[in-house]
Amino acid sequence: MLRSRGLQNRKQELAVNLQAGIVISLVITVVGGVALAVPKQYVWIGDQTGYSPVQPIEFSHKVHAKDNSIQCEYCHSGARNGPVAGIPSAQVCMNCHSEVKKDSPEVRKIAAAVQNNRPIEWVRVHDVPDFVRFDHSAHVNKGVACQTCHGPVETMARIEQTQHLSMGWCVGCHREYTRRPPKGFTNVNASVECSTCHF
Repeated sequence: MLRSRGLQNRKQELAVNLQAGIVISLVITVVGGVALAVPKQYVWIGDQTGYSPVQPIEFSHKVHAKDNSIQCEYCHSGARNGPVAGIPSAQVCMNCHSEVKKDSPEVRKIAAAVQNNRPIEWVRVHDVPDFVRFDHSAHVNKGVACQTCHGPVETMARIEQTQHLSMGWCVGCHREYTRRPPKGFTNVNASVECSTCHF
């Protein structure tokens, strides 16, 4: 009798464990299915797509790059010659704005920064981890348009990150540009070796 009661308890314990196992398996399956169905929200660790912080100056790339046809490199002068495209100093802004819209509240902020010899503290939008080495000049000089990584900046009133800039995204782009170089370029060999982008 004692033995049959022990066997019955063991059967009940196994049944409870089986039910718990089924519930856990279902939860994992549902969570996994959601992650696969909606990868943007769950797969890209550190994904900043859509990030568009308020800046200290309401600067519109649309007004400058599209409406007034100012080339990216006028302000981001390091893009062709070095790893960092750079943010223009307030003095570069004042090249035009000492005459154009000089009474605008935003331009007055820039003029005050120049007068007080202090930089404008822009909020960085596009960033990669510290262990990634990205060289703007290597890309610009091979015909990669700024919009490839930064999106249609010429349409943006406030800059927004449009690509997730993950390693897979970059490697995919390197492979595509090697297969199909930009117009006017031949023999593009965009490396996918680890040491190209990592120290």
